[in-house]
Amino acid sequence: MKLIPALLTFAFIPFLAAAEPIFLWPNGAPGVTAATGEERDITKPDATATGGKSVVRLGDVSKPSITLFPASREKANGAAVIVCPGGGYNILAWDLEGIEICEWLNSIGVSGVLLKYRVPAPKEGERHAPALMDAQRAIGLVRSRAKEWNIDPARVGVLGFSAGGHLSAALSTNYETRTYPEIDAADKESARPDFCVLIYPAYLTRKEQPEAPSPELKVNAQTPPTFLVQTEDDKTFVESTLYYYLALKRAGVPAELHLYPSGGHGYGLRPSGKNVNTWPQRATDWMRELGVLSGQK
Repeated sequence: MKLIPALLTFAFIPFLAAAEPIFLWPNGAPGVTAATGEERDITKPDATATGGKSVVRLGDVSKPSITLFPASREKANGAAVIVCPGGGYNILAWDLEGIEICEWLNSIGVSGVLLKYRVPAPKEGERHAPALMDAQRAIGLVRSRAKEWNIDPARVGVLGFSAGGHLSAALSTNYETRTYPEIDAADKESARPDFCVLIYPAYLTRKEQPEAPSPELKVNAQTPPTFLVQTEDDKTFVESTLYYYLALKRAGVPAELHLYPSGGHGYGLRPSGKNVNTWPQRATDWMRELGVLSGQK
């Protein structure tokens, strides 16, 4: 299918083709699914535009899936990134923080794997729990298909925005044991991302103890290398990002934080006239230095 190119300040990304979605759960998703209707775009006609464009806000997702956006043969370097859109665990910002991000990844030779995780969150229990099941299942499926997809299973990362950033951090700190009963061989693959990219992440620290990571984020020396982007005027989440970065450093995790003075929240790749729009270049540099792009042609 044809996709809308991301509006970037640094490059034009052409139309790209995605593979057919792969549903994560052959016999239905385990645990709680809080969707009450058919999956749909719930964006209202008067919704505020981002970067001059509206945003597709997917709601009532009950059948989670992954969609592969393969890098072209000319650019592919073997790396892959699972992309987790944000939306407060209520919706998924599908194009802004999903499709457009996979297009950017393709432009640097990385295959994007767009995760459609369950939303909205359940009213009871941990709101991230169903989404974490979906993320763990997704990374196992990606690694199980690495040969088929021309992906290096040792260079599979995760990238998330806002609530998707929290989900990416949760996956990076909860990988030793699956949070659901194993289904097949894909669940025997490692659930640990090889690297993690967090863009204006949310919910990283405790409300009652803001200097400590949220209890589900079990940061330790085995937490994968992490790249973080935040702006000082993202008042809801700037301090939690800073404290999470400190937790990573105290645990000895290689981490890089870029803090910009302005830009707010929810910009994705779309131009805002702010320096924060340079984060994709910084992330590319970081991945290259980390060795993620070692197969770059």
